[in-house]
Amino acid sequence: EHNESWPRGRTNHYWFDLNRDWLLAIHPESRGKLNWLHEWYPNVVVDAHEMGTNSNYFFDPMKPSASVKPLIPKENVDLYPIFAKYYVKYMDSIGSFYYTKESFDETYPGYGSTYSDLQGGLALLFEQASSRGHVQETNYGKMTFGFTIRNQFLNSIATVEAAVDNKVLLRDYQKRFFESSLSEFKNEKIKAYEFGDTHDKNRTQAFIDKLLIHKIKVYKKGDKFVVPVNQAQSRMVKNFFETNDKYLDSVFYDASAWSVSNFYNMKHKPLRSFDINKVTVIDEKQVVSNPKISKSSYAYILDWDDYNTPAALNHLHKNGVISYSAYKPFSIKVKNNNQVRSFNYGTVMVPVSKQKVDSEKLFEIVKSTQDKFNIPVFGTETGYSSSGIDLGSNYFRINKKVNVAMLIGDGVSSYEAGEVWHLLDTRVHIPLTKIRLNQFNRTSLDKYTTIVMVSGSYNQISESGIKKIKDWVGKGNTLITIGSASSWAIKKEIVKESLVEVKKDTIFSRKRYVDAREYSGRERIGGSILKADLDLTHPLAFGYRDQSIPVYKNNNVFINKSKSHYSSVALYSKDPHIDGYVSKNNLENNVKGSASLIVSGAGSGRVVLFADNPNFRGTWYGTNKLFLNAIFFGANISVP
Repeated sequence: EHNESWPRGRTNHYWFDLNRDWLLAIHPESRGKLNWLHEWYPNVVVDAHEMGTNSNYFFDPMKPSASVKPLIPKENVDLYPIFAKYYVKYMDSIGSFYYTKESFDETYPGYGSTYSDLQGGLALLFEQASSRGHVQETNYGKMTFGFTIRNQFLNSIATVEAAVDNKVLLRDYQKRFFESSLSEFKNEKIKAYEFGDTHDKNRTQAFIDKLLIHKIKVYKKGDKFVVPVNQAQSRMVKNFFETNDKYLDSVFYDASAWSVSNFYNMKHKPLRSFDINKVTVIDEKQVVSNPKISKSSYAYILDWDDYNTPAALNHLHKNGVISYSAYKPFSIKVKNNNQVRSFNYGTVMVPVSKQKVDSEKLFEIVKSTQDKFNIPVFGTETGYSSSGIDLGSNYFRINKKVNVAMLIGDGVSSYEAGEVWHLLDTRVHIPLTKIRLNQFNRTSLDKYTTIVMVSGSYNQISESGIKKIKDWVGKGNTLITIGSASSWAIKKEIVKESLVEVKKDTIFSRKRYVDAREYSGRERIGGSILKADLDLTHPLAFGYRDQSIPVYKNNNVFINKSKSHYSSVALYSKDPHIDGYVSKNNLENNVKGSASLIVSGAGSGRVVLFADNPNFRGTWYGTNKLFLNAIFFGANISVP
């Protein structure tokens, strides 16, 4: 259709663009494709797409990769002109216009038109100007549905013809590709990467699962894990662990940073030696193992460091269990091994005597919670801590049941909305009410404890709607804003915070007109990884142990530090760059010294403002906890 209704039609059930999910492999659709691809290893893959109506037709070769050292071999790039000759023949024969080399790129390895290039195949991109219906007026005259089908069909036939004619070349190339994967990186100084978070085994498990879906070999080494560089999937290993700060270009079709280890906040170290005889290869079996909980007559303790514990807390809420969270750390003797164990900020405590159910029923609920989410749970028979707060301390605050809504509709990023929906629905199992903006004025907010606003313009919200949000927050509720929604909240004075006054090039000089698009594109942050410093004592940072954390920035939202001394939860570090392209101007003048995450008081409530996206593409396990903390602990956050 010419104008589809929001969220439009190119996404899956959770509003994700699956053509960005080949590397991240979050969804079952993608995992099905990857399993199939790794069984077959096709020589040629066609990624047939549509683009804007006022274009012609595109086929490879693409714009050159922006990487200084591309992981896709040059021999792969040399195959494109061979196939292009077939497309030229077919397109010229029917008078269709086309172009090559000007746009798109292979820098991000997560497209359907790139992933197979990293598996010894040839991935080809077709982009057809879309009719978006049966017929549409364009700058080139009338565009019909039949015309668009004809171009895609003929070039698909041309691809089959080219593949058959060059089958020996393609087969030999794939053989050389995997041979070079073993030989090309054999003599590098870094032999392997060691990783593993002993405090968060389920996040480690998720990262291992991601490695395995790409057929990357992983080995166990004590309580850590090791991935050798010298293996058939060596190029994929590099995609997971290596970072870049130098590029041949400054404008990217998609993200310029994809080091997956940073997505998971998976701290790792390079190894200069690796003895395969001293490690054990692992498969897809579960690697997380937690001692089973035994019945307690006093209290149960759930470790908040684990990625799955927010889902476990929600499960306890559903079953009517009363719980408290520790706002200071402590150490206490636990039943599991009758030894003293230390617990971090945010640890959940379930007192036996304060429940509405008897101790036997409570044990069944706690046990089923551990079984369902495979988290560390401990019993204790005392409230007296060997250090830190006791279990009866006022620094244990009751966890209130949450009811979450999200604003959606025209002007709102459906991708970011889908990321929130997917996280809460599939991992935390919290029901999410989605309120369309055109129904906002007649929707009561009284039953919600938390409202999420992802990036968007929110032009549909009137002055009375802004007052409605302010009044709702002021009653003690929590508003969470992400990206440009944070800018909106600041500009509409829902909070008394400020945006960084973005510094631009004010020195006049004549520049070449042909370079205007490239020059302006440099200042756009399309997807980079930055380093932020956390206040580990703040409730929004509960569950983290390392002050330094990677965050994902794919916008130009820059927020000044909060006026409150205690509310700047995450500030970009003095040397913030980790991975991806960021212009020097943005890095020096806008990023450094500004905030990635702040919380601002508004009446009796608060607004949690993310400058970055903590849930990007469903795969930022490393920052999901910041977002979930805002939901679960928001009600207990006071802003001095």
